Amino acid sequence: MGYVGAVGGALIGAGLLLLSTFNPTAYSAVRGFFAEVTTPVASAFAWMRGGVAGAPGWIASHGNVRAENERLKKQLADNETLVARARTLNQENRRLRGLLQLRDVTTDAVVIARLVASSASSTRRYATLNAGNWQGVKPGQPVREPAGLIGQVIETSPNTARVLLIVDPESIVPVRRTRDGLPAIASGRGDGLMDIRSASVATMIFQPGDTFVTSGTGGIFSPNVPVARVIRTARDIAVAEPSANPDALDFALVQQSFLPEPVPSPTPAAAKAKPKAGQ
Repeated sequence: MGYVGAVGGALIGAGLLLLSTFNPTAYSAVRGFFAEVTTPVASAFAWMRGGVAGAPGWIASHGNVRAENERLKKQLADNETLVARARTLNQENRRLRGLLQLRDVTTDAVVIARLVASSASSTRRYATLNAGNWQGVKPGQPVREPAGLIGQVIETSPNTARVLLIVDPESIVPVRRTRDGLPAIASGRGDGLMDIRSASVATMIFQPGDTFVTSGTGGIFSPNVPVARVIRTARDIAVAEPSANPDALDFALVQQSFLPEPVPSPTPAAAKAKPKAGQ
C-alpha cells in the first residue's frame, strides 16, 4: 500500500507538472477544483485550531466574568441595604421634624420620647416610652404624633411610661365626625383596628371614608386630634383604621391633659392650722 501510494502520488504529480507546462488553462481549472474541495476542510481545521488555542483565554475570561458578576451582586446588595437604611432614617427624621413642629405650635407639650417597645403580637396593645416622672410624664396624659392620637399614659416610673394604645380593647376615646360634628365613641379591637359607635340615642349612619377626631369630652384628650377613618360599616358599628399606626412609630409627643387637674380643697385640719391675719 505504501508503494502504491508513492507511485500514485508520483504519477499524479508528474501529470500535474506536464499539464501546467503544456496546458496552463486546464491546470488552473484542476487547481480551482481541488481548492473548492479542500477549502472547507481547511477552514474547519483552522476554526478548531483557533478554538483550541483560545480555550485557556476563554476559561480565564469566564472566571473573570464570574468574579466580576459576584462583585457586582455584592455591591448591589450593599447598595440596597444603604438605600433601605437611608429611607428609614429619612422617615424617622421626617416624623421627628413633624413632632418638633407640633411641639412648637402647641402649648401643652410635655416631652418628645421614643417608643422603645410595643406589644404588636398580643390582643392587649401597650407601648413603652423612654420618659417618665423625671421628664414630667404623668398617668392620664395623652400621647400623639402629627398624624393623630396614639394612646394614653397609664403607668409611670422615673424614666419610663406605659401607654395604653387606642387600638387596645380597653381604650375608649370620645370622638366626633368631622363632616357634621356628630358625637361617637371609638374603641380598640385588639387587631390594629377600631370600632366606632354612635354616642347619641339617634342611629348614626356611617360611610366609608368618614373621619373622626377627638371631641374634648372627658377632659383627657384635647379636641380636633385625628383618631380614625372608617373603612367599612356593619349596621350601627363602623370599623375604622387609626390615623396614626403605633407599630410604625419611633417617637411620640406626650401632652398635658385637656382640662387641668382640680386643685385639692384644704382639709379642716389645714384650715385650723392656718394663722389668722395679724397673728
